[in-house]
Amino acid sequence: MTIAEGVAGPLPIVNVTADSSSLRRIVWSSVIGTAVEWYDFLIYGAATALVFNKIFFASGNSTAATIAAFGTYGVGFFARPLGAAIFGHFGDRVGRKAMLAITIMVMGLGTFLIGLLPTYEQIGVAAPVLLVVLRFLQGIGLGGEWGGAVLMVVENAPVEKRGMFGSMVQVGNPIGNLAAIGMFALVSQLGDASFITWGWRIPFLISILLVGVGLYIRMRMEETPAFREVKAANQVAKLPVAEVFKYHRKPFFIAVGLKISEIAYASIGGVFVMSYATQQLGLSRSLVLNGAFIASCVALFAIPLFGWLSDKVGRKTMCYASCLFSIAFAFPLFWLLDTKNPAIVILAIVAAITFGQMVMFGIGAPWYSELFSARLRYSGASLGFQVGAALSGGLTPLIAASLMAWAGGLTWPVSVYLIVCALITATAAFAAPETANKEIS
Repeated sequence: MTIAEGVAGPLPIVNVTADSSSLRRIVWSSVIGTAVEWYDFLIYGAATALVFNKIFFASGNSTAATIAAFGTYGVGFFARPLGAAIFGHFGDRVGRKAMLAITIMVMGLGTFLIGLLPTYEQIGVAAPVLLVVLRFLQGIGLGGEWGGAVLMVVENAPVEKRGMFGSMVQVGNPIGNLAAIGMFALVSQLGDASFITWGWRIPFLISILLVGVGLYIRMRMEETPAFREVKAANQVAKLPVAEVFKYHRKPFFIAVGLKISEIAYASIGGVFVMSYATQQLGLSRSLVLNGAFIASCVALFAIPLFGWLSDKVGRKTMCYASCLFSIAFAFPLFWLLDTKNPAIVILAIVAAITFGQMVMFGIGAPWYSELFSARLRYSGASLGFQVGAALSGGLTPLIAASLMAWAGGLTWPVSVYLIVCALITATAAFAAPETANKEIS
């Protein structure tokens, strides 16, 4: 059975695209809604590196507390495949639009409640337990949201520009990250005492307002033509997730492999480096946040550029280029950080995130979607993306902190880990079909 077939027989190749005005509205609606979701998910990462290890875990061994905090960060990644399975099932059976409205509410509720949590000092071990539960809820929401937002664009875009328009959805990530970093930069000005006591809660609490905006936008979107075609042909999958694992195992495992290196660099450059630079190198929070802020500004333009380039030279070529960079930069990343020179530290963070993460992040949205037929696309693309994110993103900060502790504070095992991740993704790219400028069912 080929990638473009379903169990009921091959679906027709459909090239129904939205007009330019409608497509622009769909793209920006998806970007804004996704930005809200990423803001909610990413503020947890910043809080993990800067404050959660101090207030949600027993005081004493700071290294153990940091590792435990990164463990709760990983819970959100492990919940994402479950969210992908749940909302992918209904997204392939009911439609993309309805799932987008539900997922943004799930994410928003989890984020808002984190901002209300008592600390370890106040309620003891119940504090980290509740934190884990709410982080799990965040992961469920994001795991279900990503696939729907991407498909709203990819299934409406013209074939020759699918890479560029599909990558635009990913711009919601740096927008959300900029909002998260900006909020933490503001509350960090309160001073250490106020920041630790109550200031960190503000970014979580205001998310409820952003969710309201995102929900309003998503309720005004229309269903994609590809799903309408599947429904009209009476080929809606009864058990989409089961069919993915029965008939589409190869594209699923390819999608998982394509995610490994990208999310590893995202977790190291965007999360672990915050902890390493502030705790091991004694650099200021503001310096590291500035690096992440500039990287997100660059990503606003780099992501659609990488998507556009993938339409011209192919998805595989772009992925190989990013893997080569990821291997070559694995050791220099920490050498540059260790200089403690502010300009060099910022440059290292920007380079790691831009070329180690954003190339594959930008081309991944259309590429994952193109691997699956329309009747299974929500489940297949979401599961591949989120399982890869869970395996690499959820474990990477924890693995990196543990490896560095094992090596007595040395970073070389972390660099070797990044190289291994890049080799896995390069292997997946080799096995993947080239889908740029080809019709999808």
